[in-house]
Amino acid sequence: MDLQLEDKVVVITGANAGIGLAAVKFFLGEGAKVVGGDRSIHTLEQLASDRLTPVSTDLSKPEGSELLLQRAIEAFGRIDILVNNVGIAPLRSGFLSVDDEGWHSVWETNFMSMVRTTRAALPYMIKQKKGSIVSVSSEVGHQPDPMLPDYSVSKAAILSLSKAISAEFGPLGIRANVVSPGPTRTPLWDNPGGFADSLASAYGMNREEAVRHFTKNVRQLALERIGTPEEVASVIAFVASDQASFVTGSEYMVNGGALKQI
Repeated sequence: MDLQLEDKVVVITGANAGIGLAAVKFFLGEGAKVVGGDRSIHTLEQLASDRLTPVSTDLSKPEGSELLLQRAIEAFGRIDILVNNVGIAPLRSGFLSVDDEGWHSVWETNFMSMVRTTRAALPYMIKQKKGSIVSVSSEVGHQPDPMLPDYSVSKAAILSLSKAISAEFGPLGIRANVVSPGPTRTPLWDNPGGFADSLASAYGMNREEAVRHFTKNVRQLALERIGTPEEVASVIAFVASDQASFVTGSEYMVNGGALKQI
């Protein structure tokens, strides 16, 4: 399928690793021009070309989004697609373990980055009378995880705000949708002290055995495996593209059958 992304200008937050990096590579492969923002951009810099502009910026800060969008306009003169992907997911021991600083850190990075980056991108999209915004939520936006209370709340907020944006700006030619991954093998899983190590400790198994046990027996995913960043990125690109031109205010779940409710 031709996603008709040739020369589209795509801004991606949290672009240096995981789902964000997979999205960068996918859009580039489809001929798009990409501006990738993250605090660390060392991986993006290895991919840099005349079609990719890496931007080192802290999107948890108010000025981070403005800098990213300014660089996008300087580099390519327009913004066709925005992918709100940046996020953190600190593992907690429960609700009482999260102090105000912890709530603030997750909220600013996960939700307020979406607010600010979308707010900065919309004037350009309004002027063009066209634009596509895809925000990355999570299955825990529907099924909160007690070990991720602040993360779960931030992802539910992304779902709500995206629907509000779709209703307000749809008449101006701007679509807003959400892609919600389930368990996905990103650095949040594989970094030291990440989800895989936590599962290994909890189940008394090595990392890979623990991940398989979690996937098949604990979460009972229909596909009996966790997803890859590339699988999520391909859905992001489809929803962002003109092939989904009549899709707005929607959520696409990419979770291997993790959530079974209607």
